[in-house]
Amino acid sequence: MSTSPTIRRATRADAPELERLFGMLGYPIRSDSILARWAEWEAAGNIALVADRQDGTLAGVITLHHTHVLHRERPVGRISALVVDASVRGRGIGRSLVAAAEVILTEAGCEVIEVTSNMRRTDAHAFYERLGYERTSYKFAKRTPCTV
Repeated sequence: MSTSPTIRRATRADAPELERLFGMLGYPIRSDSILARWAEWEAAGNIALVADRQDGTLAGVITLHHTHVLHRERPVGRISALVVDASVRGRGIGRSLVAAAEVILTEAGCEVIEVTSNMRRTDAHAFYERLGYERTSYKFAKRTPCTV
């Protein structure tokens, strides 16, 4: 990659590349499924930023959201996914995506930014800690039966 990717908001046209990147993270999602949910997802206040290589491919994606909770006076920001193409990891792309997300969430008034990462992703944990994130809690999850 000769030039640094441009960080920009994702659009519906990015769906095929988002499918590829989320697949690298272990979340196989088809681009038609991304497109089917895009408007509702975006209307709920979610944002995706991408690192655009300007050659038709994306170097990475980060998704974020902010929400109001009763127990905090200001919104809570959340990074819900971050993936950088394996072929360009270690080049500062993840750091650039997180920095751009932090600007958006800070401008939205968030008092804290949270990120969750699967327990097995120890490299990701070290990455977030290098960026100043602290381990503060456990996340518990329970799958529910599909009713749709």
